[in-house]
Amino acid sequence: MCKSPPFVRLFLISGLIAILSTSVYAADPAPAEAVASVPISDEDIRTFVSVFRTIKDAYVEPVADDQLMHAAIRGMLSHLDPHSQYLEPSELQQWDEDTSGVYGGLGVEVLMVDGFLRVIAPIDDSPASRAGVKSGDIILAIDGIEMQGNDLNAVDKLRGPVGSRVKLTLDRETESAPVVVDLMREVIRTRSVKGRLLQPGYAYLRISQFQETSPRDLSEQLRKLHTSKKPLRGLVLDLRNNPGGVLNAAVETVDAFLDEGLIVSTRGRIDEAKLSLSASPGDLIDGASIVVLVDAGSASASEIVAGALQDHHRAVIMGKRTFGKGSVQNILPLESGGAIKLTTARYFTPAGHSIQAQGIVPDIELAEVQLAPLDRAAQLLSTEAGLPGHLETPGVSIGEVQAAAEPLDEALHKDYALSAALNALKAMVIAKRPAATQAR
Repeated sequence: MCKSPPFVRLFLISGLIAILSTSVYAADPAPAEAVASVPISDEDIRTFVSVFRTIKDAYVEPVADDQLMHAAIRGMLSHLDPHSQYLEPSELQQWDEDTSGVYGGLGVEVLMVDGFLRVIAPIDDSPASRAGVKSGDIILAIDGIEMQGNDLNAVDKLRGPVGSRVKLTLDRETESAPVVVDLMREVIRTRSVKGRLLQPGYAYLRISQFQETSPRDLSEQLRKLHTSKKPLRGLVLDLRNNPGGVLNAAVETVDAFLDEGLIVSTRGRIDEAKLSLSASPGDLIDGASIVVLVDAGSASASEIVAGALQDHHRAVIMGKRTFGKGSVQNILPLESGGAIKLTTARYFTPAGHSIQAQGIVPDIELAEVQLAPLDRAAQLLSTEAGLPGHLETPGVSIGEVQAAAEPLDEALHKDYALSAALNALKAMVIAKRPAATQAR
């Protein structure tokens, strides 16, 4: 096959990029007609070719053509918003691993924001979580190498062979000096849904991120916790530090608690981006009260869940204002084996609210408080039963009263938000009780 001269080949490639650029710029919502009517100029094409050739001829080290082209594509996508990006075949594989819940790394969700690598949330039971990495941390350096500007390979540097070590230097708002943590990479096998009883009748469900298997895992947990013999009176749904994930998984999670109604709508320029997803009949916990815990690490799909349950008055949202990621990304495969992760729509809550850059405002906002249990003897002395010579209750001993008290989940002694959520659930259940009838 006859090859085109290098300059002609370069001109054709740049023309392709020009076409792509035109469609990308036309995707801007303001105003579409005006943008589409201004095609890319010959001068812009010549400038691109000139820059390309200058880099090839004068850069301090040789640069391969494909490396420059991939960099140009990445730059074009990164200019749109923080979530659109070009995925090499290896990065596409990582994306698939993330949504399936099995991959190698540190277990931390990050996002490049204004040139800084920000932690959205550490994943439960991961090296990052155990090392104390927190939502909102800024990763200043990885293994002593500073993260400068929009480092396109920053996320890749967090991954590596299982068993290898990596040192992160973090900027934390509450600390005056950088925090350094030393972690070992592991195979991350995230079980996205965990559940247990806090007290008889009151369940706790933790969803760490929304994966393809999350709805099935949620249903299994609810079946174990909510039976005909022991129905649930209330549920705490913990979405704190949940960075999001698969949209359909979030929709099915909401559907588990609603009998009907809109869950979420998405609006974009292409037909595939215009969706309205509604609930089907069947509430898995038969109308039991729900409190949803959120914080600044709750993003994207977790905000869809919180927003839908809030708008339908199905749950009380408690905690901190959420992250505010109200956009939808689709994976668009390329013939090269890679893909484009492209923002194609904004999503809206059932009441029509956009969460983008706003987040979900909790119904009950909680302060950052750390609990410390009181001495048991001190608690007893502060009651009538602790006073010397107190009158006994006929037929009831102090030991029987203490034994009859409902046992507390150990986490309630340390987790203020969880303790507050349980108390709110109990209040909601009490409010539902029918009024006592006076005996005649």
